[in-house]
Amino acid sequence: MEYFLRRVIFLIGTLWVAVTVNFFIPRAMPGNPVETMMARFHERGTMSPSAMKAITVMLGISHGNIFQQYGEYLNHVVHFNFGVSYTYFPYSVTYMISHALPWTLGLVGVATIFSFGLGTMFGIIAAMRRGKAVDGSLTILSSFTNTFPYFWFGLMALYFLSFVYHWFPLTGAYGASMTPNLSWSFIGSVAYHGFLPALTIMISSIGGWLLGMRNNMINALNEDYVLLATAKGLKPSWVAWMYVARNAILPNLTGFAMALGFVVGGSLLTEIVFSYPGIGYLLYNAVVNEDFPLMQGIFLIIVVCVVLANFVADLAYVMFDPRVRRGGAS
Repeated sequence: MEYFLRRVIFLIGTLWVAVTVNFFIPRAMPGNPVETMMARFHERGTMSPSAMKAITVMLGISHGNIFQQYGEYLNHVVHFNFGVSYTYFPYSVTYMISHALPWTLGLVGVATIFSFGLGTMFGIIAAMRRGKAVDGSLTILSSFTNTFPYFWFGLMALYFLSFVYHWFPLTGAYGASMTPNLSWSFIGSVAYHGFLPALTIMISSIGGWLLGMRNNMINALNEDYVLLATAKGLKPSWVAWMYVARNAILPNLTGFAMALGFVVGGSLLTEIVFSYPGIGYLLYNAVVNEDFPLMQGIFLIIVVCVVLANFVADLAYVMFDPRVRRGGAS
């Protein structure tokens, strides 16, 4: 219980620091949001003071002191009010994020889970067959895909499989003539459009999970408890899967939790290459158009999710390795 309370206090403190930093960074930039927004329309003439004031009120910009602004900002964060997007005006930042987030969670989340599961399983197999052809083939292939520029692979897949052979669509998350619903035809269209982006993410990340699990397994296979279990007559495969893998997966588990936290940020280059309407593509448009409220909202969501994922990883460590709990309670 003491370990859990300490982690909760650390979580709250980290979230407060993240929110506070997210408050001060935009205010340290030169200019103001109204000038940034109207700079995009400079060819339409100079805005009158009354029009500038109206836009300031509309965007919810406060002219109070820094403490009043900070209090208002915390209140807005609690109510998920991040202001109005300059790029997609008059839509709010919350509206834009809520519409892009499900696509990212579906694409990047599923691809991350599959790549972790497959990479971990193949890493265990490679460690159990270390020094043999299976181990060598998996290690070489993983080393290649792990260092391969995944956006370049995405471009090649898009060019050959979509542009040349027309096997997959070039852009989008579903057919242009369809409207989002729960029909099987729409679900099939989403899976069809998301196959290539998901494949790109999986191929570029599965090698890292495989190599990490393989190295952890090889180190754990040399432990004394493995020799003891084998001497008692247990099958080596049973020992490897039921005992060694449970200990060896702990470092990968932390990386997996962090990867799930970063899922919310999307796979930026992949979503740009495939014009996939996720958070990464939305963030790209926000940066290009200097949409500070949208950038601020997306960055805050990403940071919060990463911190929460780290918290969940700490709790998972306790479940898999009670020594962490005993160490934390001392």
